[in-house]
Amino acid sequence: MALPQTELDKQVEETVEALTVGIGRFLSGGDMDGVKRTDATFWHKGTQVLPKVEGKVTRSSYRAGWQRLTFRISTLAALGIGGYQAGWVHQDATVATAQDVWANPDPALAALEPGGIGAASVLTVGSAAYMVLTRERRELMREWVGPLHDALHRPLGLAEQTDPRRYLHVPKNFTDDDAEIRIDLPTRLGFSRDVVADLITQKLALQGVTFSWHPEGRTPYVLVKKTRKPPAKALFKDPKARELVAKAKESAPIIGFGAGGQIVSVDLDAESPHILVNASTGGGKSVTLRCIACQMLHHGSRVFVLDTKRISHPWARGLPGVTYCADIADIHDQLIALGLEGRRRTRVADKLGIDADPKAIGPRLLILLEEVNATMKQLARYWEKIRESGDPKVSPAIDALNEILYMGRQLRMHVLLVAQSATARALGGPEVREQFSTRVLARYSANAWRMLAPEVHPAPKSTKHRGRAQVVSGGSARETQILFFTETEAREWATTGKTAADVGGSVPVQLLRPPADSLADTPPTSTGELPPASEPPTDGARAADARNPATAPGELATNATATPPATPVPVVVDEDQAVGLREAAEHHLPGITLAALRFARANDPAFPGSAGKRGAELLYRVGDLKKWARNRPRAATGTTELD
Repeated sequence: MALPQTELDKQVEETVEALTVGIGRFLSGGDMDGVKRTDATFWHKGTQVLPKVEGKVTRSSYRAGWQRLTFRISTLAALGIGGYQAGWVHQDATVATAQDVWANPDPALAALEPGGIGAASVLTVGSAAYMVLTRERRELMREWVGPLHDALHRPLGLAEQTDPRRYLHVPKNFTDDDAEIRIDLPTRLGFSRDVVADLITQKLALQGVTFSWHPEGRTPYVLVKKTRKPPAKALFKDPKARELVAKAKESAPIIGFGAGGQIVSVDLDAESPHILVNASTGGGKSVTLRCIACQMLHHGSRVFVLDTKRISHPWARGLPGVTYCADIADIHDQLIALGLEGRRRTRVADKLGIDADPKAIGPRLLILLEEVNATMKQLARYWEKIRESGDPKVSPAIDALNEILYMGRQLRMHVLLVAQSATARALGGPEVREQFSTRVLARYSANAWRMLAPEVHPAPKSTKHRGRAQVVSGGSARETQILFFTETEAREWATTGKTAADVGGSVPVQLLRPPADSLADTPPTSTGELPPASEPPTDGARAADARNPATAPGELATNATATPPATPVPVVVDEDQAVGLREAAEHHLPGITLAALRFARANDPAFPGSAGKRGAELLYRVGDLKKWARNRPRAATGTTELD
């Protein structure tokens, strides 16, 4: 007869059974609580969480059983060896040492202090290095991989707790041309390929990609690669590119080439009259403007380069049809003159009617406004410097620019604006920024994309590929390789086409701000020819004109009249005086030596032409020399402060 089992026997049996199960789980490499959370086996690592699993799944649950067993045995061995060695060290002096430490702890603390400081230093440096080295990976997980997992786990039938890194293999450079994205698929292929492919392209903002599906075997996957991608380079010297540029419409210069080598351009008449270029330093802003401007000059357009950096477009200096303004006072005057010209063209268009030839209004005018962030500040400070009581607070040059932006494509006046950060405040308000329906973005930040192209979501990942940009127009973004002109090629192409006179009558080379009655009160001709421009004003006359309320932004219309001075101004006569280079260096151009003037005459294409001779000596107008001196190339100062 069997004896009844006591409570002690039951506890022993349960303990032995639990110990046996624990040893089995330990040696099998499974989770010690007995819950299988992933599809990992003893020999293969896991890729997804099993159905109906709740709570957070740790990384160790994805490891193969043999990996976890190895780690556990190594940990136990290290602890055992460490304990064994510690038991034999100073065994005989344990009690005495403990008593000494309690009696006098200072030596022990002093001995431990260097080690503690060293350990803390190593930990701090290691943590900082880890944060720096993994920053891009963490940004990738937060901005791209995490949202992709949120969109894909339901269509693929995966648990939400599945670690995205286990099945979404997205490299940091996944937008590069040769990048490859791999996504591991569940073995049960009960999902729609079209839905999954559409979600991948949308969440990763991919264009022109192909999907290579591999459903066979126990590890099905899909590869995503770019096939129709922009060319790595787009050079004007390529005969095919040169032929395409020659065939391009006069109103639609080629910006670059997109996926599959397709032409990327914008029609300034039909699509967008103005273009905004936004990029950080080294993003190719000046290259983009050079590409567009030289094509416009080839077709007979007039180009006005407003460049406070002075050195952005050396290729354009001295070209027929180009007015280069680098001094802030000349930029101020030039914008006001262009505002007057816009008003004149409005009257011409009104008289010609809707059926008239658009070219009858005059040649196309292209305004290149470099570094608007710095230029706007300098214009505002210059106006504060010269304005008098009763003058408007806002610079008339800034108001004239805004008027040009609002005038539209009918007047054939276009603004190419460059900014490192095209904020609403920098441009004069969000309504001004909306006038740029075409925007070229390169090396942009996430904030810049949300600010300038919020209609395109998600934002394509910015790339550091040289010459690569996103051209945003009509609610879509096209990845584009900008067409590259060397400075020599741009200059050659700009001078081998039509002239402004061929497309809209004779136009003066200089269109600096004239007196108020020279444009406003002069009736336009039937051909839309610009009236003759006056000579550039002096510094004193320029400040007086800028302060004249008759030419303020609200008074640029036809009723603007100039108030003649009560007495002749001797400075005006001095500006018209013809002098030799030696006299100019000694009396009119302080800080510029005679040798520098002679060198500029021989090498600078923007140096003014002679106004006559005195014996064998060439003479030059003082006003022309002063204007050249103000706008001559110099090293950029990197500040928005006035000199």
